[in-house]
Amino acid sequence: MDLSRFPRRRYSHAPTPIERLPHFTAALAAQCPAGHRPEIWIKRDDMLGLFPGGNKTRKLEFLVADALAQGADTLVTCGAPQSNHCRITLSAAVKEGLRCRFVIEERVPHSFREDASGNHFLFRLMGVESMRVVPAGTDMAAEMQREVEALAGEGRKGYAIPGGGSNAIGGLGYVACVQELMAQSLDMGVRFDHVIVGSGSSGTHGGMLAGFVGHRYDATLTGIGVSRDPQDQVPLVLKEAQAVHDLLGTGVQVPVEAVRCVGGYWQPKYSVPNARMVEATQWLARTEGVILDPVYTGKIMAGLIGLAREGHFRDGEQVLFMHTGGLPGVFAYERELLGQVEMAP
Repeated sequence: MDLSRFPRRRYSHAPTPIERLPHFTAALAAQCPAGHRPEIWIKRDDMLGLFPGGNKTRKLEFLVADALAQGADTLVTCGAPQSNHCRITLSAAVKEGLRCRFVIEERVPHSFREDASGNHFLFRLMGVESMRVVPAGTDMAAEMQREVEALAGEGRKGYAIPGGGSNAIGGLGYVACVQELMAQSLDMGVRFDHVIVGSGSSGTHGGMLAGFVGHRYDATLTGIGVSRDPQDQVPLVLKEAQAVHDLLGTGVQVPVEAVRCVGGYWQPKYSVPNARMVEATQWLARTEGVILDPVYTGKIMAGLIGLAREGHFRDGEQVLFMHTGGLPGVFAYERELLGQVEMAP
């Protein structure tokens, strides 16, 4: 899958590390059925460029390059009140000398606060030009188009980036990630049997799936839902993966059976903490000193732990967890992550 014909900015200067998690592996093994004790690894996409790292950086390398090629002076994007995607998009805009506007969807009533910490503080610190808050269920593409049209009325040129950077251009970033992973696996002499990734707006999961299918990478890719269960998530991932192949002109049809999604770990709602997320976040922090976030990676790791406890993996299988970042979010959920607030299982 040749990505060289697409413009690309480089925001990271080396492949993200792949690390073994020996203490976490040992602790998890004690809770797994006999014969089903895997070895857990982590790929540190939380250490990508653009402060302070995270999966959106890979997508923005292609999306921002496209925006610059079109002469844009302002990036317009959308997300929830503590959106990692919005924060990284703003970071890219600052790095490129562009301005940036957000449309914020208040998916949980009263969750937007002007004085919030976490990513919201960073929005203000890095100088977002505007944040317009709209209620849950709003047509975000239409709202971003309104911003682009308003900019045009001022003689400026906006470039709309969908939530999560999830379109075919953004998906190229995770095809590149699969190529990087395959090279690292070869260099390390490690064959991964399973790769666990978050599945939300579907850009990361769909981009990786496109890369897995296109390169015939034979590890099992499993997406842990952070906002939907499989019946609603699978079509989104399939559509994203197919859009990437169509953009690349490979002629490949992505089979629906290649899409593996797991639900049940994101409830009660997107971005609302639950007890399994807190357990997973505390567990990795206290065994490996690696910090997960409450909205995405904490729930994704809860899914990996749940699958392991159910005997989904076999003895000696190598399982790679994709750490997609989100560190600033922990500072907006301090009491929950320290177990000081009761919450749903």
